[in-house]
Amino acid sequence: MDFDDHDALFEAYPTLAGVRRFARLIPNTDWFARVGQPLDPVARDEARTYAAALGFPDAEPAILEDWQDAAAAAETLDLNTPAWEAEAQLRRDLALAAEAEVEPRVLELVMTGIAELAADPVREAAETTAALLGIHDEDFLRAASGGAVQACHQAALVLAAGQGAEHPFSLKFSLYEHGRWPVGIVGASFNIF
Repeated sequence: MDFDDHDALFEAYPTLAGVRRFARLIPNTDWFARVGQPLDPVARDEARTYAAALGFPDAEPAILEDWQDAAAAAETLDLNTPAWEAEAQLRRDLALAAEAEVEPRVLELVMTGIAELAADPVREAAETTAALLGIHDEDFLRAASGGAVQACHQAALVLAAGQGAEHPFSLKFSLYEHGRWPVGIVGASFNIF
């Protein structure tokens, strides 16, 4: 889907105007540009705010300093962790709210377009980062790219539902904008590469 076309579609559904603007941001995001580096104060605050908004106010940002740690943290994330369950519930709630704003068929088209738009720049950035760090692990690339594309989907869903920057998924995407990979919350740690 070309987000610069389909003016009538975006005019018919006001919340999709934000999704259209967001689509322009995706290829210009500094995906993975600061992985492994210390968090600056703004990113640290956003990480804490995200964790609290998700329901884990005691989860402290934990920087993963190398890709092996990030890969291990990503592998240990079970689909049944409390943080994963909280995100799944938020996705369900947002999908219902978005379908109240946008006809489901149109919403599906737009959300598929977001995933397609994100796939190449995210994958290319993950490959560039992997090459710079000497990573030769396809699972790492798949996990990093998959997480970033999912974050794009989540952030676009926030906008389609008429929600704002305070939503946990908006805060999570902001960490990607800072060049990070927010791997996930496990116990009292919010693992960030």
